[in-house]
Amino acid sequence: MYNILIVDDEKIERNGIVFLMKRMGITLEISEAANGLAALDILKKQKIDILLTDVKMPFMDGIELIRNAVTLTQNMKIIIFSGYNEFEYAKLAVKLGVSDYILKPVDPQEFDHTMKSVIKELDSMRIADEKKNESSEYMTEYLLYSLISGTDPKHVHVQCERL
Repeated sequence: MYNILIVDDEKIERNGIVFLMKRMGITLEISEAANGLAALDILKKQKIDILLTDVKMPFMDGIELIRNAVTLTQNMKIIIFSGYNEFEYAKLAVKLGVSDYILKPVDPQEFDHTMKSVIKELDSMRIADEKKNESSEYMTEYLLYSLISGTDPKHVHVQCERL
């Protein structure tokens, strides 16, 4: 299961997102924050897979939150949902690697599509990581077996490159 952090200074907006996810059958571990500073504290304490943030908030806006978040967490997917259809925000979002920019009021179909797409990307990344770990474990076992059995380490290196 993935962890999502929903950040918006309006509780009704956060509740609406949670309601949409439940209605669409999207099961995630949900954390909430009312502003960027509170969200940053959460990001420092727990692993978040999806950051869903508003742009305009007190204390720290969504753009500054994203700038800080990408330095803390690798492979986190970021979605902006905002009532501001401003080109500058969208341009910044692209530079910061944001997965999508959804306008408020949130369209349920667009939200569903975005969430499923992001979850699919996370699933693919998780599978790739698992395969990489399995391959690494296999190579370690192969190297150890080859060294214990007296096989020439140069031969082991050549064999490893072929795998």
